[in-house]
Amino acid sequence: MAAQTSAGKGAKIGGFFKGVKAELKKVSWPNKKQLINYTTVVLVSCGLMALLVWLLDTIAHQLLKFILG
Repeated sequence: MAAQTSAGKGAKIGGFFKGVKAELKKVSWPNKKQLINYTTVVLVSCGLMALLVWLLDTIAHQLLKFILG
């Protein structure tokens, strides 16, 4: 296997970042209202999941406390 030159690596890295830049231009970014709505949904969902985990943990704790005395 032949070793790559540093110029070859630099060209590949530069090509990679050009591709990344081109792809980021294609992205459909959310506007401010959408961003706020999406963020709210994520935060509420995380809060509900945390509440569910806490509730299940409390039930499991009480159940084990009852079983083990």
